[in-house]
Amino acid sequence: MPSIVSIGEAIPKHILKQDEVMDFAKDLFSKTFRDIDRLLTVFHNGQIEKRHFVKGMEWFRKDRSFKERNDAYIHGAVELGIEAIENCLKCSRFLKNDIAPSEIDAIFFISSSGLATPSIEARIMNKLPFLPQTKRIPIWGLGCAGGASGLSRAYEYCLAFPQAKVLVLTIELCSLTFQRNDRSKSNLIGTSLFADGVACALVFGDHTDKASIRVLESSPSIIATQSTLLPNSLDIMGWEVKDEGLYVVFSKDIPSVVKGWLRPNVESFLSEQMMRIEDIQHFIAHPGGKKVIEAYIQSLGIDPSMAHTSHDVLKEYGNMSSTTILYVLKRFMEKGRAGDYGLATALGPGFSSELLLLKWEA
Repeated sequence: MPSIVSIGEAIPKHILKQDEVMDFAKDLFSKTFRDIDRLLTVFHNGQIEKRHFVKGMEWFRKDRSFKERNDAYIHGAVELGIEAIENCLKCSRFLKNDIAPSEIDAIFFISSSGLATPSIEARIMNKLPFLPQTKRIPIWGLGCAGGASGLSRAYEYCLAFPQAKVLVLTIELCSLTFQRNDRSKSNLIGTSLFADGVACALVFGDHTDKASIRVLESSPSIIATQSTLLPNSLDIMGWEVKDEGLYVVFSKDIPSVVKGWLRPNVESFLSEQMMRIEDIQHFIAHPGGKKVIEAYIQSLGIDPSMAHTSHDVLKEYGNMSSTTILYVLKRFMEKGRAGDYGLATALGPGFSSELLLLKWEA
């Protein structure tokens, strides 16, 4: 089965502590909400300690046009995308030898936080020595589910072309979508939660040299995937496009939807593989937020310790949309043992679910 053999991260340089962002939000929203102090508890209750951004705090204190913010997205995405690809292809933690960009057969580029045509992976291919024949598959609009969906599509590609080496590049610069003049509660919650992050995963097909190049005893093979759309749920999560850019849509009902919908979805998926939730050693959850992680635990009936890695990533980096699950998966890859099973799960606009069943194989 196709295997994930390396993951590289690129972390934006500006670090903002949660208290700093909370003070910024208080100045901005206090005239709109009389109970602002009560609403601001979301900044601490979410258990995020810091986040990383491509711009410093002062940049957000001024009104920025849609063009100005999107230009910053393109510049930051290319710069950080190159860094993540190089960190992935030259990662001595996972790879015995560097992988040259010319060995890559296809790039799945995942993002929902900015616009670019030509797309970002084409711009990167003009700076790194990829072959001109490298296939480009840009995917936009999957939000927090995008990283898991990108891995699923790479899995399918490698099933069709088992000799392939494929990159899944996720770039989310969520901070650049921030709307200073949006005084909605959705924007306040988004301000407390979302962050910038970039990651790149390397997926090998079966007819490759993955065994000889891998450093660790085992790496996760993708056994099966499942994409599911919840009908009539378009207003739960996404963007509303206005003249000034992208306005966040973030329903307070997300945790309750997770509690009621996820378990039967997961049980049906695992039963097709003759497995149960109890057979899973690693729970690789996209940490959409503290309440979402808690809803995962309650819905699936798993031990809370199985979500510690997702909690740790959320605490250190916030919600980086599609990128976040690759940060979580990277940490599981560093400690997985041959024979272990993992369930990767992420939820996104649509409202949709992406599931992957992984097995660590020697």
